[in-house]
Amino acid sequence: MRSVAGSPPTKGNARAPVLEIRNLHVHYGASHAVQGVDLTLHGGVLSVVGRNGMGKTTLCKAIMGLVPASGGSIRFAGRELRGLAPADVARLGVGYVPQGRRLWRSLTVDEHLRLVSTKGGAWTIERIYATFPRLAERKTNGGGQLSGGEQQMLAISRALLLNPRLLVMDEPTEGLAPVIVTQVEAMLTRLGQEGDIDVLVIEQNIGVATAVADRVAIMVNGRINREADAAELAGDRDLQQRLLGVGRHAHDETPGSEALAGPQIAAAPVGPRKIYMSNPVPPNRWSQPVPVRLLEQSARTISSLSPMAGEAGELRPAVSMGEGAVIVAGTLDTKGPELRFLRDLLKAQGLGVRLADLSTSGAQTGADIPAHQIAAYHPRGPSGVFTGDRGSSIAGMTVAFEAWMRRQRIGGIIGAGGSGNTAMIAPAMRSLPIGVPKVMISTVASGDVRAYVGASDILMMHAVADVQGLNPITRMVLSNGAHALAGMVRGRREGAAEAKPVDKPAIGITMFGVTTPCVQVIAKALETEADCLVFHATGIGGQSMEALVEAGLIGSVIDITTTEVCDFLFGGVFPATADRFGAVIRRRVPYVGSVGALDMVNFGARETVPERYRGRLFYEHNPQVTLMRTTAEENAEMGRWIGEKLNQMEGPVRFLLPLGGVSIIDRPGEIFYDPAADAALFDALEKTVRVTAARQLIRSPHAINDPAFAAEAVAAHRAITAKSRAQKRQGAR
Repeated sequence: MRSVAGSPPTKGNARAPVLEIRNLHVHYGASHAVQGVDLTLHGGVLSVVGRNGMGKTTLCKAIMGLVPASGGSIRFAGRELRGLAPADVARLGVGYVPQGRRLWRSLTVDEHLRLVSTKGGAWTIERIYATFPRLAERKTNGGGQLSGGEQQMLAISRALLLNPRLLVMDEPTEGLAPVIVTQVEAMLTRLGQEGDIDVLVIEQNIGVATAVADRVAIMVNGRINREADAAELAGDRDLQQRLLGVGRHAHDETPGSEALAGPQIAAAPVGPRKIYMSNPVPPNRWSQPVPVRLLEQSARTISSLSPMAGEAGELRPAVSMGEGAVIVAGTLDTKGPELRFLRDLLKAQGLGVRLADLSTSGAQTGADIPAHQIAAYHPRGPSGVFTGDRGSSIAGMTVAFEAWMRRQRIGGIIGAGGSGNTAMIAPAMRSLPIGVPKVMISTVASGDVRAYVGASDILMMHAVADVQGLNPITRMVLSNGAHALAGMVRGRREGAAEAKPVDKPAIGITMFGVTTPCVQVIAKALETEADCLVFHATGIGGQSMEALVEAGLIGSVIDITTTEVCDFLFGGVFPATADRFGAVIRRRVPYVGSVGALDMVNFGARETVPERYRGRLFYEHNPQVTLMRTTAEENAEMGRWIGEKLNQMEGPVRFLLPLGGVSIIDRPGEIFYDPAADAALFDALEKTVRVTAARQLIRSPHAINDPAFAAEAVAAHRAITAKSRAQKRQGAR
């Protein structure tokens, strides 16, 4: 239980469900709008979907006390809400994003936010502007001057700034552009993962509803008809059509009916076709005739595929929950024999296998997961994939397959092909958690594969010969890939069955050769209390660490070596990305950082150094690595860049400045020793960073590799992680 005033109580020592609704009834006169709803949210995010007029908005209003309940119970963390005024419900910690936005037309965006902002909460005005940059751009505009999407963003932001314990959201993505819908979806997913705010979301967008929650409640005629697994509902088009009317007219749908009313419609022809809407925008009494040009622009291109024998031609889940199937992915219209060969090998190993078709030709391939089912996950639906242009179709399928993959729970994935197949499959592989087996057999695997592998654990196998036909070479390579994947899948399952509970937290630590002594001391000091994961700061190393932070597998960071920023800003070969520190910012994990190896930009052999740097101070680390000393001006720029990132961190931060030198070759008598350049770095950080109780700069008189400096870093980490754990325990009570 949180100790703040007005916190809802729990029953005994066990924590009550966040929201528990039992036999709820709501009437509007003689109309029975909510008819005995039973619903429980234990924590995280729960989606409620249903057609218009099913009682979803009335359910929200009853929770908030905006309409009286005629029967039943609404309990928030054990506290009865029924009968309370809306203001009392809000004071208890229930936030509300209403349908229709309810903004003040005369107040600016900034005035709306400052009116409700509370101190000390995780959500601040600065975080709102970072989450919704469009609101930052429109901060001086009045509520009546905003577009519908901007108004919806402001309504969501207003509720978040109250830092509620439970957030009730009625159609939060209504009226938002696709890119903002994706942003809101990511925000809701993050809220569920972080656990600070639990969410009940009423949502018509099935893609959003199933993406942000593990369970989805389906509301029909004022009742909760059933709760479904989100992944199953996302893939089962038939269930969507029967209960939600997706894809058919509402009068054709009767929940539980066995057949469609009226005559059966003949199968659509195979291949792309256009669907025209007579009213792209819902008409009203003032509507003018729609120009032909607008009708053409609003037409959707779809690809209808004739069903195979025994198939209904509808969307189906790839695999039921818990099976952990292996996905064999690729373009079956061009790589069919090779991919089926992989499938048969994996089946012979006793694994459940599903063929996923990434073809964009519209040809029928008999795949377990046909191309049109995957294409439905594109933000624009199949029309974003089956465009008639090969390049845009491949790009669209890449987006769709990654979105589809994010919604699956699989045991492993294998793909095979050339550069096209590799480019389509690799992003989806990268979206999977670390540890899920991933094998890509590719003709490009013998070259630079950074663009494909990124920060993930994809196993790239060179195909040797082109993946075009089965012959002694391709059979041998494909067999090795299939058996490698099978071994990884079985090993992971056996390891999971035998795994012991994790009893030590994981810490991410960054290291370079010139900061190795410091990191070794830190890891030794913390080895009994944490699992120290050390990442080589070579660009991909930092990205890998942050990917694990984003996935929740690393709980704190000791970022001693931030040298990747040098290469990012000044063109070195081990660059970070613009999102360096982004995972720490978003996850708000405890962070101890420093300026390790910011005295150097990394290049390859001496002759590869850009011409503009001729005449600078260099150090040949080895024949293939040349280091360039950074100047005072460059250090000042890095200090400002890093400082702005630190200002965005809302978790506990301790950033250490080693005044005695930032690397093993930046100390008295060494080649890169330059106190003036280091001072420019430290001064820029001190001028840029907004120091608070949670965010502090610590000046240390030691060099970065002195044992005393490592001891200071360890002490800082222990202090902020202990405080963070105490705050979490207090919040859980």
